Amino acid sequence: MGAVPFDTGEVVRRLTTRLKMRHLVLLLQIQQHGSLTRVAEHMATSQPAVTSALAELESMLGGALFDRTPRGMTPTPLGDVVLSRAQAMVHDLDHLTRDIEAVMAGHAARLQVGVIPYISGKTLAAAIQQTLAQIPQRLTVTLREGTSESLMAQLRDHSLDVVIGRAAAGLDLAQVQFEVLHHQMPRVVANRRLAARLGRSAPVWAQLAELDWVMGEPHTPMRDQLSDLFLHAGVVPPVPVVESFSSRLTGELLASSERAVSLLPADIAEELVRIAGVAIVPWSLTWTLPPVAMFTRRENPRETHRLFTQALRAQYQVVAAAV
Repeated sequence: MGAVPFDTGEVVRRLTTRLKMRHLVLLLQIQQHGSLTRVAEHMATSQPAVTSALAELESMLGGALFDRTPRGMTPTPLGDVVLSRAQAMVHDLDHLTRDIEAVMAGHAARLQVGVIPYISGKTLAAAIQQTLAQIPQRLTVTLREGTSESLMAQLRDHSLDVVIGRAAAGLDLAQVQFEVLHHQMPRVVANRRLAARLGRSAPVWAQLAELDWVMGEPHTPMRDQLSDLFLHAGVVPPVPVVESFSSRLTGELLASSERAVSLLPADIAEELVRIAGVAIVPWSLTWTLPPVAMFTRRENPRETHRLFTQALRAQYQVVAAAV
């Protein structure tokens, strides 16, 4: 006997007439706890009620959402798809609540932006200010920092509206579109006296390896780029004295030490020259750091999202023209 054909129209009808938010919450609770008994305890209901609700949802969708294993309930392939959508829908409900709260407080809405480390604060601030200037009501902008991978996951599940990350190979771009904004160039940054001393000659990588390096965490694009520079020169990369993604902390450490150095994108280095009193070593280096890109979901953007992405694009065009 052949497989029963999938009736898209019938599934849509069942979902639009029978699906409730409690079904989505139930799915996420099962994913979190892995046991119907624990889910029932957490939701202050009975296990038969939880079992019945899950069976009702599986009936709507036409297939099993979880497999029962000795280690608990694990999602089926269908369950994985539904869980990802359920997470996004629950987050959208949270965004709706926050938007209502913002409007009631006299704000236009909320904009959730994810940002990787080593993005120019000056450029980002200018884009935010340009966006705010075009919206009659007040807009609440929330910034969340993280790696490109973690931020992209939050973009897909609707926790974030826009991500400023790196267009690197290996990123999961499902349901996502991106636009390259900026190619950052490398700069070595140090205390002014140390920078002047280093700048009197070409880089001597063996000697540079003996200095106190301030770097990002291992297996991140910036850390990998620094390691590549040493390896290409035939020198073992140094072990950092401090691992930090904070550009402000990096600037303070460099300014207060006669031995500390760091490798940073040019726009970040120039900001630290201005705010921390450090200096850029006048070397011309090259690297293969993935470019800064803007990531959004593949759907019609809201007006606030459109205005922000337009402003961000314009500010990076200003940066490119100044180079």
